[in-house]
Amino acid sequence: MATIKVKKVKSAIKRTKRQKDTLIALGLKKIGQVVEHEATPNIIGMVKKVEHLVSVEETK
Repeated sequence: MATIKVKKVKSAIKRTKRQKDTLIALGLKKIGQVVEHEATPNIIGMVKKVEHLVSVEETK
């Protein structure tokens, strides 16, 4: 299965608790931090909820 790199590019200040919790569940705490995840439907759904705060790069 493909993997994706998720990078936090914007702050979570003034965001809802749900969005903040989603970022933490993805493993993102600091701006500029990059994590890799398998491209499962669960992870893709989480990324879509916070797509305005992160950038995504697909890798194989």
